[in-house]
Amino acid sequence: MAKVPSITSRIVTLDTRSAAPPPKTAEPIYATREYAEWRRIVIYRANGYCQDPACKYPNRHGIRLFADHVIELKDGGAPFDPSNGLARCGSCHTIKTVAERSKRSGARCAPEEG
Repeated sequence: MAKVPSITSRIVTLDTRSAAPPPKTAEPIYATREYAEWRRIVIYRANGYCQDPACKYPNRHGIRLFADHVIELKDGGAPFDPSNGLARCGSCHTIKTVAERSKRSGARCAPEEG
């Protein structure tokens, strides 16, 4: 059987930003043994379920979970206290992180009504 030749794209992606954002780097705390142990405890305690009270899919089991600080480190949260941790699915983790960053920057998450 003959192979079908693949066609590669000749379209070049153009970055139109005037200044490229700095590369994302992880905080050094995330490479520590203490953080790894905290993460293990938080995720183990969740028993494979997202613990976010607003999760749209609370009964999904065996999904990838993120150990999330309830009070973020940048806002003064305790870095290794398991009571400051909640296991969240990727969707809930992203929603919470974006909301917290918006609050910290003074931006509004949603337009005002009225």
